[in-house]
Amino acid sequence: MTEIIAHRGARSLAPENTLAAAKAALQSGAHRWETDIQVTGDGRLVLFHDKDLLRCTNAKNHFKHLTSEGRRKYLVPHFTLAELKALDAGSWFEKTDPFSTIQKGEVTSGALAGFSNEKIPTLEQGLLFTKNLDWHINLELKDHGTDPSPFFIVDNTLAAINKSKIAPAKVVISSFNHAWLERVRLLRPDIAVQALVGETGTDIKTFHPGAFNVYNINADLVDAEFVRSLVQQGFAVNLFTVNDPKTAAMYVQAGASGIITDFPQFFTSEIII
Repeated sequence: MTEIIAHRGARSLAPENTLAAAKAALQSGAHRWETDIQVTGDGRLVLFHDKDLLRCTNAKNHFKHLTSEGRRKYLVPHFTLAELKALDAGSWFEKTDPFSTIQKGEVTSGALAGFSNEKIPTLEQGLLFTKNLDWHINLELKDHGTDPSPFFIVDNTLAAINKSKIAPAKVVISSFNHAWLERVRLLRPDIAVQALVGETGTDIKTFHPGAFNVYNINADLVDAEFVRSLVQQGFAVNLFTVNDPKTAAMYVQAGASGIITDFPQFFTSEIII
């Protein structure tokens, strides 16, 4: 079976990296949801993708009289968890309709009304949400070069997993920072890691598999034959971000283990087999 992984939750149906997006992903039938982890100014871990707060929150209107350069740029690590929790992390979705799903009538008015109450979740909230539903999660460790120490995000992520008491088999940790994944394997060999590849085209040109068993690869930079070759060498391959069922089927036929998608609602057992 090919695993369907909801990219930042079902971000085509709800504001990305919120619990609403996670809930929509579960309801769509996704096997797992993927989310991003980064560090706040007071050392807490939150689920958020971008370096800055501008696209996915009302930070520009909420914060006034900003002082430091980082705060003026609305960079996540320049704000405390309490400050981030005061933001509206959902209303932007209705205003921008990023995937035209509202226009197409695929998002209910009731769901839209609730998005204005969405907050940036903590890692702990994401883990407990997943655990309580007996579901699965992929935690991508974002390396924006702002961590207070080399392995801060790794060690604190593992501490949060331990505290939540979620089953290790329910968790995958991924990152473009492969040294961080090596640290996970050293400290918690019972937690699966998946190496992200393809942040740029250069990554693919210099890519030599072998350090990891599972690679999450940028689908825009490879073809089915590339995937087939890796699978034949004994590696598992997941593709991101694939939103077209026909393209996904091509990769599945090449042996892909997982499809990471913004549209998990498109991928049912009848489409991906």
